[in-house]
Amino acid sequence: MILPRLIICIVLLFAGLFMFISAAVGVNRYKKPLNRLHFAALGDTLGLFLVLLSLVVWRGWSFVSLKLALVLIFFWLASPVCSHMIAQMEATTNEDLGDIELQKETAKGDEANEDI
Repeated sequence: MILPRLIICIVLLFAGLFMFISAAVGVNRYKKPLNRLHFAALGDTLGLFLVLLSLVVWRGWSFVSLKLALVLIFFWLASPVCSHMIAQMEATTNEDLGDIELQKETAKGDEANEDI
């Protein structure tokens, strides 16, 4: 019973480590910060998911698995928000990116007033 669980755990763990390593290579390969951010955000998210999933498989369904799932949910909620804020800051402060048009969200009531 332990051998199939161990094999699945090892495969998931090595897949997570592969994602972390490929994300590190991708971050160092590109020169522009927004390209680097893309690799860092995706590699961390998928790598952490696979590593934590391997730990859940190893421990089985228990209270520890619930804690690992909560850590994963928190990371999946916080990581895209942080990446978006860093990308927005880079887009507004870096003059080398060229012209970037920022779109304002207008309410439906504001559009009716513009026609007048």
